Amino acid sequence: MPEARWPAPPALANLGFEQPPLSLYVHIPWCERKCPYCDFNSHEHFSTTLEQPYVAALLADLQQQIRGQSEPTITSIFIGGGTPSLFSAEAIGTLLGGIRSRVKVVPDAEITLECNPSSAEISRFQGYRRAGVNRLSLGVQSFHDGALTALGRIHSAEQSRRAVTAARDLFERFNIDLMHGLPGQDQQQALDDVSEAINQGADHISWYQLTIEPNTAFYSSPPTLPVEDTLATIQTEGEALLHTAGFHQYEVSAWARPGQASRHNMNYWTFGDYIGIGAGAHGKITEPNGTIVRTRRSRVPKDYMASIAEQIPPIKEAIPDHDVVAEFLLNTLRLQDGVPTNLLARRTGKPLTELEDVWSTLLQKGLVTPSDQRLSTTPLGYRFLNDVIGAFLDP
Repeated sequence: MPEARWPAPPALANLGFEQPPLSLYVHIPWCERKCPYCDFNSHEHFSTTLEQPYVAALLADLQQQIRGQSEPTITSIFIGGGTPSLFSAEAIGTLLGGIRSRVKVVPDAEITLECNPSSAEISRFQGYRRAGVNRLSLGVQSFHDGALTALGRIHSAEQSRRAVTAARDLFERFNIDLMHGLPGQDQQQALDDVSEAINQGADHISWYQLTIEPNTAFYSSPPTLPVEDTLATIQTEGEALLHTAGFHQYEVSAWARPGQASRHNMNYWTFGDYIGIGAGAHGKITEPNGTIVRTRRSRVPKDYMASIAEQIPPIKEAIPDHDVVAEFLLNTLRLQDGVPTNLLARRTGKPLTELEDVWSTLLQKGLVTPSDQRLSTTPLGYRFLNDVIGAFLDP
């Protein structure tokens, strides 16, 4: 799979620097209804009249961001939201066709679409497959109607089951998103959700605990959540169920059978580059001189489309040189197996000496493994990952 998009300058090349692989993230910001726990950039009041102008804005955004590059090569595409499956299969087909006409997309690129399991969206799955989507990410959250109601979800448990069946029949790869620690949820209900996802034939399960975030309805009016002891038991027994079923926890909240990890997300966690297009989309780009730049777009859809019409570039902020190693570890140590030690120089041009003092201290505390072959945490360090990462941040 091609990675280099332009030659590295000699000084960086001497350190083993490589131009990182490049992915594309597409943000579709509308939802039928905003969930009370959601702090993502999502907006209500979707209309089908928005499809055509928004797709046109996305493609203009991409065209603007690749200007000056010689044939960028995209290794994966992720269409997230919001609820991207509010868009018709025809609109998604126009989007993917427009992307392919502007950039090179590798033949085996993973192209993922986030979907909700409502009946209207299930009816579109076959069209999405024809449009070029080859992986679905299903926002099931729970297979219990009471839990779904408490979360403000608009689909039912039965719709989730039908969505999983359709995804399994139409797509080689699909993901089930589950949450635990939900309002009114007991231990058995949480574990039943995990068991059902496994029994439904999922090869990838994103399983994470509900957290109450600022700027959400739950933050303003907090629900009653399970107590800490119950949460700890759910985590321990849920992990055991997944391990027994042949799943490996490759990232903090991601479990997969062999060969089924999300390629797009793996590019994030291995500090790859990605272009972000759409309202509120973020990107990470490594410039030819090795400077790593974060990009972001306006969050409000009408402001975003106006900025594209006026050819306003995304906001860009370079990662300060002294923060690069911490940013690298903030991503890569989310992987339970860590990454090869030489990936630090390959992705950032930084020598291992920049982290050795802190790493040595963490090694003595039993939080990380020796850095001669891999940069990874111990099981203890993985439990206290925030503390490990915090050790590399400026006080």
